[in-house]
Amino acid sequence: MKKKNKRQKRAGGALTGLIISALAENPFRAYNYKQIASQLGIRDKSSRFMVMTLMNELVASGELIEVKPGKYTLNPKQLQKLANKTKYITGMVDMKSTGKAYITSDEGGDDIFIASNNVGHALHNDYVKVFLFPKRKGHKPEGQIVEVLERKKDTYVGVLELSKNFGFVITDSKIMPYDIFIPKGQINDAQNGQKVIAKITEWPEQSKNPFGEIIQVLGQPGDNDVEMQSILSEYDFPLSFPKGVEKDAADIPTKITSAEIKKRRDFRNTWTITIDPYDAKDFDDALSLKKLDAGHWEVGVHIADVSHYVTPGTPLDQEAYKRATSIYLVDRVIPMLPEKLSNNVCSLRPDEEKLTFSAVFKMNNKAEVLEQWFGKTVIRSNRRFTYQEAQTIIETEQGEFADKILTLNKLATILREKRFANGSINFNSVEIKFKLDEKGKPIETYVKEQKEANHLIEEFMLTANKKVAEFIARPKNGKQPKTFVYRIHDEPNPEKLSTFVQFLKKLGYGLNVNSQQQLASSYNKLFEKIKGRGEEHMIETIAIRTMAKAIYSTENIGHYGLAFQYYTHFTSPIRRYPDLMVHRLLEQYLEGGKSANKDNLEEKCEHSSDMEKRATEAERASVKYKQVEFLEDKIGKIFPGVISGVSKWGIFVEITESKSEGLIRFDKLRDDYYYLDEDNYRIIGKQHGQVYRLGDEVNVLVKNVDLIKRQLDFEIVE
Repeated sequence: MKKKNKRQKRAGGALTGLIISALAENPFRAYNYKQIASQLGIRDKSSRFMVMTLMNELVASGELIEVKPGKYTLNPKQLQKLANKTKYITGMVDMKSTGKAYITSDEGGDDIFIASNNVGHALHNDYVKVFLFPKRKGHKPEGQIVEVLERKKDTYVGVLELSKNFGFVITDSKIMPYDIFIPKGQINDAQNGQKVIAKITEWPEQSKNPFGEIIQVLGQPGDNDVEMQSILSEYDFPLSFPKGVEKDAADIPTKITSAEIKKRRDFRNTWTITIDPYDAKDFDDALSLKKLDAGHWEVGVHIADVSHYVTPGTPLDQEAYKRATSIYLVDRVIPMLPEKLSNNVCSLRPDEEKLTFSAVFKMNNKAEVLEQWFGKTVIRSNRRFTYQEAQTIIETEQGEFADKILTLNKLATILREKRFANGSINFNSVEIKFKLDEKGKPIETYVKEQKEANHLIEEFMLTANKKVAEFIARPKNGKQPKTFVYRIHDEPNPEKLSTFVQFLKKLGYGLNVNSQQQLASSYNKLFEKIKGRGEEHMIETIAIRTMAKAIYSTENIGHYGLAFQYYTHFTSPIRRYPDLMVHRLLEQYLEGGKSANKDNLEEKCEHSSDMEKRATEAERASVKYKQVEFLEDKIGKIFPGVISGVSKWGIFVEITESKSEGLIRFDKLRDDYYYLDEDNYRIIGKQHGQVYRLGDEVNVLVKNVDLIKRQLDFEIVE
C-alpha cells in the first residue's frame, strides 16, 4: 500500500511539473483544468480529475492564482522564478497579415515566434520586450510580447466605415491586422467611404482595437491622386515640403559666379552629353569624351554638385536627410529635393553652365584606366539624349555625334564584359511600365527593356562609383583609410542558397557553388538558359531573394553581386542622400581634412538603407495597384500566363503581358480535388492526376478584381 502511495506521489509530482510548464508556455492567459489536460494530451476521466485536484492544490500552495471561477494563471512570484530560468529579450516585430508575428532579437539567433493571441498591442516594426517561453524540444523559440518599448508607426491609411455614433478605419496595410476605432468626436467631418489618414491616440488595455482620430481626408477610393497619396502615406512619406524648406530652396541663387568657375576645372568646351529616360527631369549625370594622343581617351563622369547648394544643418539638408531618397511611383516622382534644385539648379540641362563633381579617367582602347582625377568642375552639356535616341544611333551607327557615342559604347561594352568575367552577376529584374490616360488610368502595359544605351551609362557610373571607393579605401603610405560611406552587398545566405539549388534541381537546372566566381558564372549561364521560357521571371525573382540586400555602411565588405572589392554611390546626389554624403566626404579628404565621425555616419547609413527599402516597397505598391487597375475592366477576359507560385490556398498565376499576379483558389479548380505537393512546387489532382507546377503555362480568366485590396482572382480555362 505504501509503495502504491509513493508511486501516486511521484506521478502527481511529475504531473504538477507538466501543469506548471503548460501554464508557463502562455503565462499571461488563464486556463481551466480541461484546457490544461487537453494541452497535455490527457483524455481519460480519472487523469483529468487528477489535473483538477492538483491545480486546486497549487492554488492552495500559492503557486497558482484563480483569476476567475475555474480559470488559473501562474502566481507572479512563480512566474519570476521561471523568468530567471528563461529570460526576457528585446527586438523588432515582423507582423504577418494573420496577426501572428516574429521577433528579430537584438541578441541575434533564430526569430522568436509570437502567436496572434500573444502579440498584445504590438504592431509591425515596433520595438518590444518579449517573455520567452521555456524551450520545448524540437520546437522553435516562442514567446509573448509583454511591453511595447517604442511604437514605430501611429498613422494608417484606410477607408472610413461610419455607424451612427462611431466609425472604423479599415486599413489598407496588409500587415495591420486591426481596424482603428474612431469615436464620434474624432471623425472630423470625414464622410463614409472616404480614404482617410487615421492616427492612433490610445489603446485601452481590454480593447481589441486601437482608438484613433481622423487627421486627414484624402478623397474617394479609386481616384488616381487619392490612391497614390494613400501609398505615400501608408509608407510614411510626406506629401509636400515644409514651408521653411521651400523658402530655403527659393533663396538659392541660380547664377554661377565667375569666382566660383575659377575654382574649378573647366569642361565647358569639352564635348558632353546626358542620356536619360524620355520623361526624366532631373539629369544628375553627364559624360564627356575627348580624344588624346597615342589612341587614348579622356572620359569624364560629371555628377551634379548638390553639395555646393545643400549645406549641412540647413532646413533643406535636414529634409533631404529625413527623406533620404526620391520615390518613383508609376505616375510621379516624389523628389528628395525641392523642384527648384532637382529639376532646375542642379539638373544638367543642355546649353546651360552647371556645377559638377567629376571623376575623370584616361583610358586606352581596352578600357583600362591609366590615370584618374577627382574634383570640382563646371560643364556645359551639348545635347540631351533619351535612351531611345542613343540606342538608335548605336544600332544604325548614324545620327548626331554618332562617332563619339559609338566610342563610348565600345568602351562600355569592354567594361561590361570584364565585369562579368570577374564574377559580376547579371541580374535581369523585370521593370513594368504603363501608358496612362489623362486621369492616370493605365491603358497599356509593357516590360521596359535594358539595351546598350542603358548599359553604356550604367558601366561608366559603376566605374566612377568603384574608383571613388578605391581612392578612399585603399591604404596610402601605411595609413589607415579614412571613414567613408560604402555601398555593400553581403554573400548569399547559405541556407537560402541551398534551398534555391534544390529548387532548381527539381526544374532541371543547376548551380555551381564551389566558389564565388563559379557561382556568379553559373548564375549568368542559368539566366541565359531560362531566357524566354515560362519560368524565367519566377526563377530570376527567387534568385534575387536568395541574395542579401545591398545597404549603406561605413564598414566595407565589398559588393558581392558586382564582384567589386570597393564600391560606393557617388553618381546620384539629386535623388540619394548617401551620394550627397559621399560628395562631402570626398571634398573634405581631397582638401586634406581629418577623418569623419564613424558613429554619426553609420547612423545616417542605417537611416538611408531603411528609407531606401521603404521607398522600394512604396514603388512596388504603386505598380501592383496599376496592374490590378489595368484588369479592372477586363473581368471575363482570358489571358495567357505562367504559374508563379503554389500555396495552401491555391496557385498563383502571372499574366504574361502585364505581369499581374492573381490567385486561383483550390475550390475554383472544379475538375478534381487537388492537394499541395510543397516539396516539388506543384499541385496534383487526386482523382485524375492532373498536375500544375511552377513555371507551367496556362490560360486564365479574370474572375474578380479588388482594387482596394489590390487583389486578383483568376480561373484556369482551356
